[in-house]
Amino acid sequence: MTTTSNIVTPMTTSPPSNKDGHIPINNPADISVIVIYFVVVLAVGIWAMVRTNRGTVGGFFLAGRSMVWWPIGASLFASNIGSGHFVGLAGTAAASGIVIGGFEWNALIVVVILGWIFVPIYVKAGVVTMPEYLKKRFGGQRIRIYLSVLSLLLYVFTKISADMFSGGIFIQVAMKLNIYVAIIMLLLITAVYTVTGGLAAVIYTDTLQTFIMLVGSFILMGFAFNKVGSYNEFMDRYMNAIPNTTTYIKGNETVHIDSKCYTPRSDAFHLFRDPITGDIPWPGLLFGMTILATWYWCTDQVIVQRCLSAKNMSHVKAGCIMCGYLKLLPMFLMVFPGMISRIIYTNEVACVAPEVCKEYCGTAVGCTNFAYPKMVVDLMPDGLRGLMLSVMLASLMSSLTSIFNSASTLFTMDIYNKIRSKASEKELMIAGRVFILVLIGISIAWIPILQSAQSGQLFDYMQSVTSYLGPPIASVFLLAIFCKRVNEQGAFWGLIIGLLIGLSRMIAEFAYGTGSCVNPSNCPKIICGIHYLYFALILFAVSCIIVLGVSLMTPPIEDKHLYRLCWALRNSTEERIDLDEDDLKNEEQPTSEDNDDKDDINKREPSCWRKAYNWFCGFEDKKAPTLSPEEQEAMQKKLTDTSEVPLWKTVVNINAIILLTVAVFCHAYFA
Repeated sequence: MTTTSNIVTPMTTSPPSNKDGHIPINNPADISVIVIYFVVVLAVGIWAMVRTNRGTVGGFFLAGRSMVWWPIGASLFASNIGSGHFVGLAGTAAASGIVIGGFEWNALIVVVILGWIFVPIYVKAGVVTMPEYLKKRFGGQRIRIYLSVLSLLLYVFTKISADMFSGGIFIQVAMKLNIYVAIIMLLLITAVYTVTGGLAAVIYTDTLQTFIMLVGSFILMGFAFNKVGSYNEFMDRYMNAIPNTTTYIKGNETVHIDSKCYTPRSDAFHLFRDPITGDIPWPGLLFGMTILATWYWCTDQVIVQRCLSAKNMSHVKAGCIMCGYLKLLPMFLMVFPGMISRIIYTNEVACVAPEVCKEYCGTAVGCTNFAYPKMVVDLMPDGLRGLMLSVMLASLMSSLTSIFNSASTLFTMDIYNKIRSKASEKELMIAGRVFILVLIGISIAWIPILQSAQSGQLFDYMQSVTSYLGPPIASVFLLAIFCKRVNEQGAFWGLIIGLLIGLSRMIAEFAYGTGSCVNPSNCPKIICGIHYLYFALILFAVSCIIVLGVSLMTPPIEDKHLYRLCWALRNSTEERIDLDEDDLKNEEQPTSEDNDDKDDINKREPSCWRKAYNWFCGFEDKKAPTLSPEEQEAMQKKLTDTSEVPLWKTVVNINAIILLTVAVFCHAYFA
């Protein structure tokens, strides 16, 4: 039995700062910074609305394919880094050290794969959504619909709910507001400019918010290191950050908590950890995480949509490289400050006794999720504190706007289009916007479930759900591009069986509960004993075997259907005959409803209210010009063009090599 309740930490820890009635952000400086910030964001959104073409599906969903590299790089980064990262990365770092930063650095390699391999294929294929690519590659409807529905489910269960929950934690700490009031306010502001602005507004506001996020986090990192001194002092102090209370009363007896539950890990400053006993084993970090990153960065609608809006391939690649360099920063801006928070507020952030944790943050399993918000509220001076709240709201809103925009694209193009094949352009745009409102409703309803399932580490929750559902999708996309022998039957059964295996693990884990160090879960070892990153590797391998096995047992797809859809045939110039061509023609034919709309517009002049409404929602008053077949062909050629200027091609290639070298160096230095 260990009894260490008399240990005193080397640094004085503050008492809980929950003074009743004291609202940290309740001074003129903070409030004015927040107000100015939101006015600027709305102004940028409105400016983007006015200057871009939102009246067509291509304009609203792909920003008119006119974006240059730097907003794309910033938007890729901002879409990926939500407030879930600020709360989750810092929280997991406070609990277990720097290894969680390796999850971010993995992206340095994967963004190069995205820009050099995946996007050229998507552009040559001439697609808007990822399920649309699979439909062209394999034919049939079932894979496209499966993928759309699964993507929408993943959005609700991982991205939207986790972002809103972490944003809610931050607002709770900063403003002592009811979490629901705060989240509903946020969602209203977010929805206004997603619903009205389309992708261009999302990309421009993302760029502004990326800048503000980085400035605010750099300032906080400075304040944090100012508290602990040099890097060596930081290492020493972190290893000694042990809470005072390490016992708790259960019934009539005093329980002494095992020292491994509250002592910092001996490998806290190592990126590569033991393959069997490590909390994040190094083979899982290197290989399992790469599979999840390939699913996220290369096949996810939110990310790929940013790249498809670029002017040309050089801009795509430069945007990916910029995003890669930005992904170096979370280790320094979120992981280290999270660890410093444990040093400064050891008793609160590193609490282990359930009733002590409940008193500090309202949850018995631990308070590490509060590491970053607590530093912001306690360390930052007035005004800067308001800026940091704006940063957190910005990252929350930027993630949510990206997800809402992409989810409405998926729903409109891949699900609604099937139900109403003759829908006019206007009807599609309204359906997409109404669906955003439905998503918001579902997301708010999910918050209480997420609050009750508040297991210690938010970031682990997000990654583990991804490990159970993402690998089959990654396997199908990789094989679709690199193995032309793979056909629809193989891909479909690989996805379905992979999903069933992943769901069985996920449901078992949530049914038994993930537990904590003090109260471990009683889930059988055979189900929950395999680390989730190893499970991702196994699931990926099984999915690949099923896809290839079933494909080899069924007839192959002829080459004439695969031109420019897979790597081996990417440069072919022959005309591709789409599988299910009749379906596609029916989808693309102008509808009589469309023509009726046009006739109506010609007949009567719309009222002032109707004009204002049309402008606000991006419906054009004037009808789109009718293109001749030659013009349509020229437009299609522009949209599927992957040629590059030789000079810029060389520049981006050299930069990609430099980025990969930096990635290897960073991994080796902290290994």
